[in-house]
Amino acid sequence: MTHRCLLQMVLLLCFSTTALPRSYSLLGLQERRSAAVSQKLLWQLPSTPQRCLEARMDFQMPEEMKQAQQFQKEDAILVMYEMLQQIFGILTRDFSSTGWSETIIEDLLVELYGQMNRLQPIQKEIMQKKNFTMGNTTVLHLKKYYLNLMYYLKSKEYNRCAWTVVRVQILTNFSFLKSLTAYLRD
Repeated sequence: MTHRCLLQMVLLLCFSTTALPRSYSLLGLQERRSAAVSQKLLWQLPSTPQRCLEARMDFQMPEEMKQAQQFQKEDAILVMYEMLQQIFGILTRDFSSTGWSETIIEDLLVELYGQMNRLQPIQKEIMQKKNFTMGNTTVLHLKKYYLNLMYYLKSKEYNRCAWTVVRVQILTNFSFLKSLTAYLRD
């Protein structure tokens, strides 16, 4: 019951923010807050033994994520939207072997959905106008990176250690997402 009310409130908030005149500064503030909430939710998930981190591999994180780049706000929106969409897709996979709380995952998915919902109208407009410089290339690199994460989970049969490794990657992604919000200025 509580989750249903929470989802309705989030949807109402999302629809009301997209109906307002666009303010990139406000959007940046909302996205930064949501990324922090998402990161906090991920930290609440129980971790597994340190030995699982030995199962890490190089997922070929795009260079744009490893070092600070100069993004235009349009590029930042495209990258943020793609990252959120991919993270959402990963977290809807089978995580039953992890012992993670379904409630926390549901709350995280609601938060991600709200973030995507705020970005989507602007993302569509940018794509229609083709008003971006490097975002499209970065999005292609991101798709490959997230595909590597998905293949890794699948090859490890979604086991607890694989999820631990992927969780660490997603936590790193949220740090990058928070830094991207700095590019959202009016």
